Amino acid sequence: MKKFNIRKVLDGLTAGSSSSSSQQQQQQQQQQQQPGSRENEVQETLQSEHFQLCKTVRHGFPYQPSALAFDPVQKILAVGTQTGALRLFGRPGVECYCQHDSGAAVIQLQFLINEGALVSALADDTLHLWNLRQKRPAILHSLKFSRERITFCHLPFQSKWLYVGTERGNIHIVNVESFTLSGYVIMWNKAIELSSKSHPGPVVHISDNPMDEGKLLIGFESGTVALWDLKSKKADYRYTHDEAIHSVAWHHEGKQFICSHSDGTLTIWNVKSPTKPVQTITPHGKQLKDGKKPEPCKPILKVEFKTTRSGEPFIILSGGLSYDTVGRRPCLTVMHGKSTAVLEMDYSIVDFLTLCETPYPNDFQEPYAVVVLLEKDLVLIDLAQNGYPIFENPYPLSIHESPVTCCEYFADCPVDVIPALYSVGARQKRQGYSKKEWPISGGNWGLGTQSYPEIIITGHADGSIKFWDASAITLQVLYKLKTSKVFEKSRNKDDRLNTDIVDEDPYAIQIISWCPESRMLCIAGVSAHVIIYRFSKQEVTTEVIPVMVSYMLEIRLLYEINDVDSPELEQVPPLPTPVGGSNPQPIPPQSHPSTSSSSSDGLRDNVPCLKVKSSPFKQSPGYQAELVIQLVWVGGEPPQQITSLAVNSSYGIVVFGNCNGIAMVDYLQKAVLLNLGTIELYGSNDPYRREPRSPRKSRQPSGAGLCDINEGTIVPEDRCKSPTSAKMSRKLSLPTELKPDLDIKDNSFSRSRSSSVTSIDKESREAISALHFCETYTRKTDSSPSPCLWVGTTLGTVLVIALNIPPGGEQRLLQPVIVSPSGTILRLKGAILRMAFLDNTGCLVPPAYEPWREYNVSEEKDEKDKLKKRRPVSVSPSSSQEISENQYAVICSEKQAKVISLPTQNCAYKQNITETSFVLRGDIVALSNSICLACFCANGHIMTFSLPSLRPLLDVYYLPLTNMRIARTFCFTNNGQALYLVSPTEIQRLTYSQETCENLQEMLGELFTPVETPEAPNRGFFKGLFGGGAQSLDREELFGESASGKASRSLAQHIPGPGGIEGVKGAASGVVGELARARLALDERGQKLGDLEERTAAMLSSADSFSKHAHEMMLKYKDKKWYQF
Repeated sequence: MKKFNIRKVLDGLTAGSSSSSSQQQQQQQQQQQQPGSRENEVQETLQSEHFQLCKTVRHGFPYQPSALAFDPVQKILAVGTQTGALRLFGRPGVECYCQHDSGAAVIQLQFLINEGALVSALADDTLHLWNLRQKRPAILHSLKFSRERITFCHLPFQSKWLYVGTERGNIHIVNVESFTLSGYVIMWNKAIELSSKSHPGPVVHISDNPMDEGKLLIGFESGTVALWDLKSKKADYRYTHDEAIHSVAWHHEGKQFICSHSDGTLTIWNVKSPTKPVQTITPHGKQLKDGKKPEPCKPILKVEFKTTRSGEPFIILSGGLSYDTVGRRPCLTVMHGKSTAVLEMDYSIVDFLTLCETPYPNDFQEPYAVVVLLEKDLVLIDLAQNGYPIFENPYPLSIHESPVTCCEYFADCPVDVIPALYSVGARQKRQGYSKKEWPISGGNWGLGTQSYPEIIITGHADGSIKFWDASAITLQVLYKLKTSKVFEKSRNKDDRLNTDIVDEDPYAIQIISWCPESRMLCIAGVSAHVIIYRFSKQEVTTEVIPVMVSYMLEIRLLYEINDVDSPELEQVPPLPTPVGGSNPQPIPPQSHPSTSSSSSDGLRDNVPCLKVKSSPFKQSPGYQAELVIQLVWVGGEPPQQITSLAVNSSYGIVVFGNCNGIAMVDYLQKAVLLNLGTIELYGSNDPYRREPRSPRKSRQPSGAGLCDINEGTIVPEDRCKSPTSAKMSRKLSLPTELKPDLDIKDNSFSRSRSSSVTSIDKESREAISALHFCETYTRKTDSSPSPCLWVGTTLGTVLVIALNIPPGGEQRLLQPVIVSPSGTILRLKGAILRMAFLDNTGCLVPPAYEPWREYNVSEEKDEKDKLKKRRPVSVSPSSSQEISENQYAVICSEKQAKVISLPTQNCAYKQNITETSFVLRGDIVALSNSICLACFCANGHIMTFSLPSLRPLLDVYYLPLTNMRIARTFCFTNNGQALYLVSPTEIQRLTYSQETCENLQEMLGELFTPVETPEAPNRGFFKGLFGGGAQSLDREELFGESASGKASRSLAQHIPGPGGIEGVKGAASGVVGELARARLALDERGQKLGDLEERTAAMLSSADSFSKHAHEMMLKYKDKKWYQF
């Protein structure tokens, strides 16, 4: 039966009350300030004009790619996707993302070579012309076909007439300059044999003869190919084959072409002999001895025919493998002379293009590389080197190498961190790449005005962690760490099933805690494990490793409510030799009454989910494991997954929590300092009336600790009832504070949880949702700040734990750290997300840290100790504060933010962030020499608030929470930067800083750069005389309105695009925009005039040379008789 909750009713009534009264209440709340703090009110400098929200760049591999194009002169690559996105790549660091508003799949892309424009054909039968001569490309024209479906497009080099093939088998011609249809149409029934009774199928190929622009080769799906004479408007030749055609390619001399078919064959045809192909090849077919036809193979989806001056032509194809190669990976086949190379790919091939030296189709092609677009990768193959090695890809396309499970973003890091990570990451690079430069080299870099270092860290499903240099809107991988290396790989399947609490990916990263100053890294994984890493530039010698492994801590963290006599959480055993012991192992814990009985039933008890390596292993320079902590199974119940994590290098402590409680570990002494159930933290101050429960009910498996939500699917709650169903879906698991109640009907997020929910189920699962180390006032009576840990829970409680840290040096390793709950309890509405501290001037008080230094140095031990003693334990500015100065604690929950004045613990300011939704991510960040609170809500709003007064500064509707990926990866950082994973393969970066928005235009790279078009191939004297060279065609004469008339208006509708104005910075307002537009127009006009001048000069010189040749000929043959020729 559904429980009736009076709180929900009251919330509804309150929300329905008049807006004026709620505004008054809010004003009163703003005034709830302690009496004494008005005197030293902080001067706030941030105003709403400092904020503006805009997308900056998108990194990563284009999700679900569908089309590919290359401009051989500009050297720019374009990739279209199934969601209507367009990604353009130039030289490394020059990238651009555009989006078609309709979101329809891109089926084909065609560059206007060296014109700075691109035509895209979409699945909704629209054509779009993109202007690439601006930093943010925009659509100039669109054409929407209403009665025909587009299947194939072809734009000849240096032509303004685009051929558009359709599903009905017709070909329409579009003027690319005006984006209007010509009246000239090639109808399917005219192109095929009149005697043919069947429809030839959709147009799958169009191309003009390289040597005669007046002849158009049209390929129909059924297997018919027609050579159409554009002038006489009839087919010269028709070539029929019984197998369906997938693609067609010309030999550059225009005398032969090649077709690829659905039975895995290639047919080569002579243009003038249409009766049968000159040659039929089955590249992957087994040749049978008795002269029979080879067995049919899979379809050859695409073929390219490229010639070289000095050798045999290249035939490059995708597909065509024999049917008996089950499990064989997708292949690209390169046939060159008698050799055939089969290049296996990791993913299926979407499309490929051969990169050639010349843009002219009637010249020797001289292919030098093949760009292969795969489902999840982009590969470039070097055709000039033996063995066809691949080029090392300089673009950040490997974000999704293993699915991203979490990410963190750090702007304004210490300047030495990126070089340090780069130097250790450089050693991880693979060998065997092509020695040549990356061939996609178009465009120019932007002028970056941002000089501060930025780092993005991504955690992945396979347990790997990647560090990325994200400075100045670029992205480059620095270093990769595999956390799974510290564990034994389970070879036995039965063994795995007993301990795994996840179906797959037992090493998946859930939380990353990183201190850029000390370079300490701490991760929490899906198998309830925590690993602490130190950064070192030295390789660790093997002697250190057994110590590391033996120092593995196993913690029993399970709270039993049913046992009234012993409400204590199961204690972690003390370590017998915390310091200096060669192999200190934890003592088995004393058995709990319920545990011992269940253990006798043969249930798993006191074992971790993963097994740490026992043999020594080498740790390369970079991040090296210092300590592995694992939660263990208790009485057949798996450990709950970790929901929060924090590490502090100054105190030498790591702390983490889940829905059962909190554990604190001294990683220097390898000792457990605290292991408490959440309820125990309250002591006698517990505000809830918690009733005892039966042990079986209280032990919910890991599904309760983290949401079990897959995109678009809702898992019924009953699944999490039995202890055997302790399985978790890892990819979209979320800490409890992010757990929304999903409404299946409309897939929208609704939320109704407040701090006074009376459900025992929720209370007993009160999880630790936020942890923050700081040096501040722990109690009201404190006269000076001291080290402490602030703990936030999912029920909106903040508890403070005091830390007594021994002095540095040897004392730190010998004396114990004393930890005690302080009794301080603060309350907020909704789960606590983030905490931070300000001094009395409103400046951020960062947690104490110890600056990084090399640990693996071969120096004397006493030297090391001296160095330790010299180091300050804390570099927090608060430690030197005068006693009289107060601090502010900033606490952000899912529903509200509070600023608490310390040490008095009075609420100085309060702001209800959202009533109807909930905050997914809140960060306290620096911007314009000040700080603010930035929040992202599930209803799609991004908001910022001033600190400490919590004045609203920005509230923009950005994007709704459509899937858990956004919730799991959204993060804000300093200087107005933020990011999230927009698709499984791409990171979207955005800014909420006005200054960055203004500078963005300068920072973006230029795609188009003025480049001379290469000279056309020389036809040679005799070819010119006897007409053997390429025949040109005046297309204007054929397709222009005067010759062909107007096209039917109902066939296609012209839609003018927003044009080039959008991309010019400052176009939105003022004289600057007008000037910029005028300058752009002048530039383009000047460029066109320049082109005209060049063409006129070329025509003059060719006319000149022609008259000279004619005169020479006349002199040579003047006195000869006809029989002497």
